[in-house]
Amino acid sequence: MQPNHRRCISCRHVAPKSEFWRIVRVYPDHQIQLDQGMGRSAYLCPQADCLKAAQKKNRLAKVLRAKVPDSLYQALWKRLEA
Repeated sequence: MQPNHRRCISCRHVAPKSEFWRIVRVYPDHQIQLDQGMGRSAYLCPQADCLKAAQKKNRLAKVLRAKVPDSLYQALWKRLEA
């Protein structure tokens, strides 16, 4: 059985879902979370270039159709450094 594939919202790279970070707009309260929850999702490569482009061009907010707090971007940068 083949794994589920997803596409990075920044670089458009296609890979198995496990290689990406998942950002979720949780239904029905529209809060933005990392990695868990049910609702609209966006996938992002765990690379500095992809994160920088997504933040600069506001791609997460466009894909999730919600305002993305700065604290989420800070959490992603910390996760990248680790």
